[in-house]
Order: sequence, then C-alpha cells, then structure tokens
Amino acid sequence: MKTAALDAPTARRLAAAARSCAALAAPVLLLLAGCAQAPAPAPAPAPADLSWLPQAREVAQNVPPRLLAVLQDEIARNGFDGAVQACRVKAPEMARAASEQTGWQIRRVSLRERNPRAVPDAWERAALLDFDRRAAAHEPPAGLERAEVVTEGGQTVRRYIRALPTMDLCLNCHGKPERLNPAVAARLKELYPNDRGVGYVNGEIRGAITLRRVVAAN
Repeated sequence: MKTAALDAPTARRLAAAARSCAALAAPVLLLLAGCAQAPAPAPAPAPADLSWLPQAREVAQNVPPRLLAVLQDEIARNGFDGAVQACRVKAPEMARAASEQTGWQIRRVSLRERNPRAVPDAWERAALLDFDRRAAAHEPPAGLERAEVVTEGGQTVRRYIRALPTMDLCLNCHGKPERLNPAVAARLKELYPNDRGVGYVNGEIRGAITLRRVVAAN
C-alpha cells in the first residue's frame, strides 16, 4: 500500500504539532525521573535502651523509706529539733552507702534547697520544673519520674530522677515558717542560715531523689 505524499504546508503543521507535544511531555518526564530518584525517608531513630529502668526505680524507692525510719526513731527519742541534726548527718551517709552498694551515684535535690549540696544540675532542674508543671495539671506527684540516657562530657550516662512529695511528717521541719516549733526554727537557723526548704504544704513536691551512672566513654 502506497502512502500519499504530504504537501509542504501540511508537513510543516504536523512537524510543529510534534514539537509542541515534545515540549509538553518534557516537564512530565523530568518530574517522573525526579520521583524515581527521590531519596527514601530516613529511618526513625532506635528507641533508647531503658532496660536498666526497673533497677534504678527500685533503688530510688528504697532509700527514702529507710531515711524516714531513721528520722522517726530520732523524733521519738529527741524530738523534731533532734531530727533536723539527724537528717543532716544520716541522709548523706545513707546516700553514700546506697551508692557504694548499687553502683549508682545517689543524692537528693530541690529547687528550694536546704542543704547547699542539694542544688540541682541543669538536667535535674529541668526535670523538677517539669514535675511541678505535671503536678499542677493534677498528675499524682508520687508517680512522677524521668529516665534518660544522655551524653555528658564525652561520656554516656544513665540518669533517673523521682519526685519526693511532702508528707505530713515533713511539715514539722519543712512547713510554713510561722508554724514551726521554735526549737526546730532555731536549729534550722543554726545549721542552715540560708535555708530555702520551708513553706511547703502537704502533697507539694519538695524535691527529688536522683541517680546517675556512667556506662561508657565516647
């Protein structure tokens, strides 16, 4: 079968149409090519290993009741002003003993510290402020905690902190200043001239027990 020859005007119209189609198709082809070469989305970061959390939680929950038992015994023998002195000595001793036994560095911290050694570092301060916000939103203070693996000074460090709510017994030494026993107030002034650890009410977060352990040098 013979193909009819095209006259010159028709041939020019067909060539122009072909060029237009090619021009329209080029962006689409480029877009498709770009889609084909687009990088795959980055994988989600692996969750931090918190297999150590139950142990840290257990350590943090064991220390305060032991200190409370010591203070109750001192209160029974020497009153609350005697308990102030006992707490000053026994609390650090018990924290050191627990640290040696468990391998965790243990201490108590507060945003309104009584002992100058209880000033929180940046990580602890952020956690305490978060605890206060969550308690204000009606989360039970006794359950507030934070656990993280962080990098500090080129070291990988496990950190855990748990809130310490104020109990009725605590108010005898940490309550409203005008309600403190005069003997307690005098002892506090003697031992802690810059004391900020008063003015609390029952259930308010008075501070936290905090644990720290270095696990690797980076």
